[in-house]
Formats: sequence, C-alpha cells, structure tokens
Amino acid sequence: MKRIDASGLDFKALNEQLRQGETDCMIEHCCGQRFLAAGMADVKLTISGTPGNALGAYLNGAAITVDGNAQDAVGDTMNAGRIVICGSVGDAVGYAMRGGEIFVRQNAGYRAGIHMKAYRDKVPAMVIGGRTGSFLGEYQAGGVIVVLGLHTDGKPVVGNFPCTGLHGGKVFLRGSLSGVRFPPQVTVSPAAPEDLAEIEPLIQTFCTLFAQDAAEILNAPFTVVTPNHENPFRQMYVAN
Repeated sequence: MKRIDASGLDFKALNEQLRQGETDCMIEHCCGQRFLAAGMADVKLTISGTPGNALGAYLNGAAITVDGNAQDAVGDTMNAGRIVICGSVGDAVGYAMRGGEIFVRQNAGYRAGIHMKAYRDKVPAMVIGGRTGSFLGEYQAGGVIVVLGLHTDGKPVVGNFPCTGLHGGKVFLRGSLSGVRFPPQVTVSPAAPEDLAEIEPLIQTFCTLFAQDAAEILNAPFTVVTPNHENPFRQMYVAN
C-alpha cells in the first residue's frame, strides 16, 4: 500500500500523487483537499482525516473508504464504484449519481441524492445510516435511496420537502415519519415484502461495513416513496 501524507499538500499535488499508478493507496492527515480521486477507476483508496468537496466526483470504478467525515458533493456524478463514509457527509451527497454505491454510517446534509438517475443496467444506490436534511431525493430520476434512521436521537428521519420533484427511482425510509410532509406528486406507502427484498442486499452490505444487525434493521417498518401516475414532473423530461 502506498501511503501519502497530505499535510501541507493542496488538492492538485495530492491528486497528482494518487495518479502515479498505484492501485492501493492510503491518504493520511487529509484536511479539506477537494476533488480527490475524481474520475478514477482501478484504485482502492483509504482516507484518514476529512476530505473536501467533490470526493469521488465522476468516479468510474474506484473504491474509497473515509475513516471519518466528508464534506459536500461526495460522489458527484459518479458512474461506478463504491464510496464508504464511516462518519457523516455534508450536502448534495450523490448529486446526479448515475451508477455505483455510496454507504454513509451516520447522517447526510441537504439534498442527498438530488438528480440521481439510472440507465439500463446502471442503478445507483445510496444507504444513509442516520438521517438526512431537507430536499432528500429532489428531482430524483432513478436509482435507490435508503435512509435507516439509526441513532437519530428522536429527530425526524428526513428534513423538510423530501422527494420534491421525484419522477423516477425509489426512496426507502425506516421508522416513524410523523410530521413529515411529502409533495402530492409522489406515492407514499408501507414497504411490501417484495420492496424489502429489493433493498435487503444493500442493507446486508451496510451492516457488514459498519457492524450492524441486519435482522434488527429489517424488522422495523419501512416506507417506500415512488412517483405517482399523475406526476407532472415526468412530463418536463424528454426521456419518459
């Protein structure tokens, strides 16, 4: 494994070191450097510290693990690969994500999964262990978002205006949604056994990554949010 000390390196210098042909790298003392591993494919990257905005943007198959928190726009427009965040993330995680997987142990900020999309065999997936801020799944066009509501200290599992403009894909929310208001353009219903079967592999992976009990998580009620048949947002897009 190649070890890179990020102390004193700006994001350009740090990314240059990542692109020197090593397939297994560890960044130590990371502190806000942006665009790390953008567009990378055949790399396994572990980060100690806090990476800056757009970690794994346009990711094309690399595997990234962050031992702590990450900032905004993790996985921006990622195409393939996996990003694992062992803490929390900032706003817009998975923005325009079109493939691959993101697993967040704790919480996410505003606009998680905004503009997430899917195409043919590419179905992006994101699992957030805690809660999310407002505008979860805003304008979502495809893919799967799962919010587990673990360790939320009694706070709602989602913030305000969840699934606004959602016209494709699914959002799964675990636990109580008391007081949460959804837009009229979506259908909100209890998850059926076939719905849970769809996300069970994702939950199993989450539990393996973060030492959680999959049976206990799946035993709680889930709600699934999908576009309804009268969704006017769908008419605004060319590919219906």
